[in-house]
Amino acid sequence: MLDIECFSYLNRALESPLSPIVILATNRGICTVRGTDMTSPHGIPVDLLDRLVIVRTQIYGPIEMIQILAIRAQVEEIEIDEDSLAFLGEVGQQTSLRHAIQLLSPASVVAKANGREKICKADLEEVRVLYLDAKSSAQLLHKQQGSYIT
Repeated sequence: MLDIECFSYLNRALESPLSPIVILATNRGICTVRGTDMTSPHGIPVDLLDRLVIVRTQIYGPIEMIQILAIRAQVEEIEIDEDSLAFLGEVGQQTSLRHAIQLLSPASVVAKANGREKICKADLEEVRVLYLDAKSSAQLLHKQQGSYIT
């Protein structure tokens, strides 16, 4: 998170005639502003916070995630059937949208290696075992930490 000096710089920049558009993203609640002993929502000084427009975001639902995955498959020119798309949407809900999108390309390679142009659910299951999401990878490393050289 930014400290008080960075926030001071942003305040001055926002007062400039050529004021930039500044986008901040945070998931912090009420916490201390770095470099001070003040507490404030999102760790942002109140004087700067008063000048911001706060846009609340929501987690993607299953239908939205499937739509995003379908668009991505179309952009990458990957053919995928509806059942596989639904399965990939479930994977995205359990892990992350980024991980689900990243499974598209390897699944396409597996499908082509098996002589098919269209990705099926079996292809996705195969690549899901090969490519772990960040959370599963961290859990595996933690579980096997005694096996590594330190």
